Amino acid sequence: MSESTKTYKVKANDFVFFFDQATIDAADFFKKSPGEFNLIMDHRSVNARLLEADINGKKIKLEVDGESFDMEIKDPLDQMLDSMGFSSASTKHIKEIKAPMPGLVLDIAVKEGQEVKEGDRILILEAMKMENSIMIQTNAVIKRIAVTPGQAVDKGQVLVELE
Repeated sequence: MSESTKTYKVKANDFVFFFDQATIDAADFFKKSPGEFNLIMDHRSVNARLLEADINGKKIKLEVDGESFDMEIKDPLDQMLDSMGFSSASTKHIKEIKAPMPGLVLDIAVKEGQEVKEGDRILILEAMKMENSIMIQTNAVIKRIAVTPGQAVDKGQVLVELE
């Protein structure tokens, strides 16, 4: 499949739409600042501001003319995996959250028995003098918290168990 024939699926809040390279080529983008843009297409101009970006997860949060949109972009491979039932982490049953790196637990934001939703903060881990928020990638219930604030952890160590 050539680059020009790839169709991307975009979910913006409850709206779903598709675009390809021809659609992008038909639009005029003007970068006003590192996170602000102006888009002109079909004789219509809109201002957009990038609020958040998760490039690996292909998710962004945009403010377009004052309205906020949580957007997820799926390329043809993502769409094929979805159709085969191999989609995102929400289809996986995650049983535990492990430390992605060695560090020091600064704060725990959840309690045992608490229901959490995808994107909720579980805890803050300090590593290399930087605070890292550990977020959950699926909806779950906290079964057991295996660490305490102030505790040093190794990479791969279980932090939280999920039901």
